Amino acid sequence: MEVVYHKKPSTRSKQRIWIPIAVISLIALAAGAWIWQARSTAGNPKGTGAFQVVSAPVTQKDVSVRLTANGTVSALQTVDVRPQISATVKVVHIKEGQFVRKGDRLFTLDARTEDANLSKAEAQVVKDRADLLNAKRNLERERGLLKQEYVSQSEFDTAQNLADGLRGQLAIDLASADASRVARSFDEITAPIEGRTGAISVYPGSLVQPGTSTASGAVLVSITQLDPINVSFTLPEQELAGLQQAFAKGNVPVSAKLDLAGQTEMKGRLVFIDNSVDTASGTIRLKAEFTNADHRLWPGMFVNVAVAPRKLAGAFTVPAQAVQTGPERKFLYVIGEDNKVASLPINVLLIQDGYAVVEGIELGTRVVVEGAQNLRPGSLVVESENSGQKTEDSKGKNTNMGGAKSNSAGKQ
Repeated sequence: MEVVYHKKPSTRSKQRIWIPIAVISLIALAAGAWIWQARSTAGNPKGTGAFQVVSAPVTQKDVSVRLTANGTVSALQTVDVRPQISATVKVVHIKEGQFVRKGDRLFTLDARTEDANLSKAEAQVVKDRADLLNAKRNLERERGLLKQEYVSQSEFDTAQNLADGLRGQLAIDLASADASRVARSFDEITAPIEGRTGAISVYPGSLVQPGTSTASGAVLVSITQLDPINVSFTLPEQELAGLQQAFAKGNVPVSAKLDLAGQTEMKGRLVFIDNSVDTASGTIRLKAEFTNADHRLWPGMFVNVAVAPRKLAGAFTVPAQAVQTGPERKFLYVIGEDNKVASLPINVLLIQDGYAVVEGIELGTRVVVEGAQNLRPGSLVVESENSGQKTEDSKGKNTNMGGAKSNSAGKQ
């Protein structure tokens, strides 16, 4: 049996193992200390313990409250053109998708039956007039003979009744002739409104009939008015009072923009506020009217709508990013005279164009805009060199608060 003896490592071997480990540990500790010091210096300039922040003052302005919504384009009016008599189509004067003006000819129907009926009615009127003229002459003779007592009163009354009856018959036949003329006019179908034609469902030789059902009275063509055009949208019922007040005063401007690159805003006006609130969604339906000469808006399209029904006079504004969200309510970090920050609870009335309209703060107070993530109440801060530039940019943006898309917020 072979016995194997294990030799214990010598002291020299242990030293060879631990020396590299110690060197690596020292290097790691030095690197960690350097990184910690670099971060500390970035957050606390010159090692003073102060956090570097960007601040801006609270400003005051009249702010137009812009309410935004998604709108649907709808035609001001659409007319389905149907026949009013039974006839065959003789001529189609339009093409699909053509723009027509009111009174333009659309279809011509076969008018031979109506022409014959009109001729018959007019001939009957001629006969009635001749019969009435003859009855009047006989009546005059009977009147003369009655004065000479050659005829009795009953014979004269018979002649009078005949003339009166023929006069009534003439009136009936004149009305019948007018009805025939109206029916004859239905053979020329003209555009009732100005607009764009849709698909044409009939061709020359097609039999058309009056009616509203698909089986008996097919739509020959539909005409949709595109200029002006409506945009329908909804807003929360909380805005109803302000909308009604602005609508009662006169013109309420509304803007719409297609969600496409390079599109500009279109200007319109509010024309309709619905008479009830949708109980399911808690919204009120509205309509705005836009000129659409370039036909950018098309029925069924979706657009972004903005309306400014009211103003907040003398509102206090701060950059929106300055507003912090706490566990209970929103607040601002306010910079005191000793360059220490304090947490100030506020109410946010509106967030719009990168600014927040707030309550519960004094005009001119400087608030932290950037760098708030490292702060706690009582933290010492030093303002960045960019604070002045940020403040100027803030003022420039604030002057345009009424001109861009925004979102409203309730009191917090």
